[in-house]
Amino acid sequence: MFPTTLLTTLLLALSVAANPVLVNRSPVTLPISRRLNLTSVHNLLRHDQNRAKALKAKGAAKAAGISFSEDAVISSQVDNQAVTYVATVGVGSPATQYDLLVDTGSSNTWVGAGKAYVKTSTSTQTSNRVSVTYGSGSFSGTEFTDQVTIASGLVISKQSIGVASRSQGFQGVDGIIGIGPVDLTVDTLSPATSSTIPTVTDNLFSQGTISAHEIGISFQPSITGDDLNGEITWGGTDSTKFTGSITFIPITSTSPASEFWGINQSIRYGTSTNILSTTAGIVDTGTTLILLSTQGFNAYQKATGAVNDNNTGLLRITSAQFSNLQSLFFTTGGATFELTANAQIWPRALNTDIGGVANSIYLITNSLGTPSGEGLDFINGFAFLERFYSVFDTANKRVGFATTSFTKATTN
Repeated sequence: MFPTTLLTTLLLALSVAANPVLVNRSPVTLPISRRLNLTSVHNLLRHDQNRAKALKAKGAAKAAGISFSEDAVISSQVDNQAVTYVATVGVGSPATQYDLLVDTGSSNTWVGAGKAYVKTSTSTQTSNRVSVTYGSGSFSGTEFTDQVTIASGLVISKQSIGVASRSQGFQGVDGIIGIGPVDLTVDTLSPATSSTIPTVTDNLFSQGTISAHEIGISFQPSITGDDLNGEITWGGTDSTKFTGSITFIPITSTSPASEFWGINQSIRYGTSTNILSTTAGIVDTGTTLILLSTQGFNAYQKATGAVNDNNTGLLRITSAQFSNLQSLFFTTGGATFELTANAQIWPRALNTDIGGVANSIYLITNSLGTPSGEGLDFINGFAFLERFYSVFDTANKRVGFATTSFTKATTN
């Protein structure tokens, strides 16, 4: 028989191997900046609809167990990302700083779109090629593992990253930090493999750097194009960024929304006008607008009296219609979140940046471009998220929302 002390040691070793070493640490925050990067008329809407089309097709392909090809889905050229949130992330030792898009709709982290990758003593090239398509852009290149520094105290060893040899649609940034569900990394490597690539959040947790497998995101409404107006909290939430309690919503079981940060939700305009009955959709920082399936969009346009604006591709309303604009109510997880009239309009100070007229009023809700009943009927993009605190909880497979001090702001 084993001596008692030896048996205890072996059991302890097995326990440590099977579970991440959890350190009792407070969550760490990372500032993120909003950037307005529009290069052509209709770029804003076209970007979002193309991205939505690709996300929907990728999710459906993944659910069916087949490979996804963007070429069969995307037919409209997008010059660049439209409105993005960017975090500065270090790679290597000593670290080179890269400005990376924060994306909950994808899960690979990669660099090289702008600033070139700098190899250091911590850089190791693998034998794999890596490529990801986003609808609003794409990249391909080589997989490396390297040290990644998210913020002070958040250092990941041997994180898989892509190093782009080709990229499209990412002018002005260096790549992406992907914080979507890990299963989205399947089929992004070649030779093809069914294995997943741990995300930065996965590795922060498994390496014991954060004690909770979740992140919280805070945005604020802004009337400037480039603004440091957000933060990611790794390993928990920041109670100073929200009011009241967080409502958690389980990830939907409806495909293809279930492949992303997907939830079930209904939407109402005013007191009684139904826009969408309870249905599945996703929460996505990489989408600028709030997108609704065709039926929902048509109901919203009719309720508001808005017209299509040829200059921007968005809906436009008059000042009188804005005075009568009622709130949109998003019901999910047993709670209802009110998107006020002011929150439904594009910031008027930025009208000319999207090809609009300075004094016009444009709505931030638009069409997904596909009918209801296909398993992804809405996208709550950053126009929604900048009014509510959001939590992406990998451990419990759920999304959380809470009100903030900006929920009813009149900034726009």
